Amino acid sequence: MLTNSALAAVLSRATDAGDVPGVAVCIANRDGVIYDAAFGQRSLATGVAMTTDTVCWIASMTKAVTAAAAMQLVEQGKLTLDDPIERVLPELGRVPVLEGFDAAGVARLRAPKTKMTLRHLLTHTSGFTYDMFSADMARYQKANAIPGVASCKNVALTTPLLFDPGERWAYGISIDWVGKVVEAVSGLTLGATMKSNIFDPLGMTETGFKIRDDQRQRLAAIHIRKPAGLVATSIELPAEPEFEMGGGGLYSTVGDYMKFARMILNGGVLDGRRLLKAETVAAMSTHAMGAIRARALKSADLGATRDMDFTEGMEWGLSFMINPQPLATGRSAGSLAWAGLANTYYWIDPAKGIAGIFAAQVFPFAEAQVLALFQAFETEVYRAL
Repeated sequence: MLTNSALAAVLSRATDAGDVPGVAVCIANRDGVIYDAAFGQRSLATGVAMTTDTVCWIASMTKAVTAAAAMQLVEQGKLTLDDPIERVLPELGRVPVLEGFDAAGVARLRAPKTKMTLRHLLTHTSGFTYDMFSADMARYQKANAIPGVASCKNVALTTPLLFDPGERWAYGISIDWVGKVVEAVSGLTLGATMKSNIFDPLGMTETGFKIRDDQRQRLAAIHIRKPAGLVATSIELPAEPEFEMGGGGLYSTVGDYMKFARMILNGGVLDGRRLLKAETVAAMSTHAMGAIRARALKSADLGATRDMDFTEGMEWGLSFMINPQPLATGRSAGSLAWAGLANTYYWIDPAKGIAGIFAAQVFPFAEAQVLALFQAFETEVYRAL
């Protein structure tokens, strides 16, 4: 096991200072977990201690799991990366491009010039976005009474594209549509497909779209930072969603999600159970959008997220962000990573054989205090190796 007093000090100091109410972390190598710990409180309203088995909303950390479910179907020949995805979901062939608004405020829409593919969806080059990163999309949704994707209502996915598929990168609801694709091909709900093909084989008993009664006692509250400090809320996803949100609907624990991360770190296999071919994991872990690179994401909703400058210039695999250069924290070039809206983060470093999970439950995403803590945590992990 990894033992490092500086690592614990960084995390405990942050909870004592009120940078986060509580945080749970897990570090593993290819053989197993080498460090896990929790500091602070699940909820400042109750004072219950954060523990390593605390259940958290992992939000967009869901995306990698949905991508893995889709790539299993690619391996089986039931999906392809580069054929028009409208062959599976015809409605994806009818999504218009939003060009702007006329003088009367009416949206100007046109047909896309290129066909959308599964690759476009997995790399966020489909043209779909989130309203929190696009004032134009927020305006369109408001005018057309389209709720945000966290409503888990099917109408939330009926937004137009910002550009033609394959033209550039924009982060958004693409992988929610991948979840719909998986359901169309498998004939099962996304949650049932994940349970059968990913969670059960990996022994992930704490991960799912619904919070079980026994998990609710271990559920961390999502906190919002107010001028006077952090305030616990009762924010949760709908208990009976119209669709299971493949882009951000899962709840999990740091230890449970680490089983998935270690499977990826080990090239698709964990404890003798192979979920993905090694070549599939290699493809998922390789830049997959040609000359396109990710860009910084500027917030259109500061209550949900701060600006995400750390995405500028990053490569993108089949759901993973890939840093092409080593990071100051110690993370190797070619590592895989992403995060969740309530400030959960993970990275997978194949070069150094290490993976890390960090889970706080705070809005807005990428706020300075939490992002600095995550980076300090990662830095201490690499110093301790």
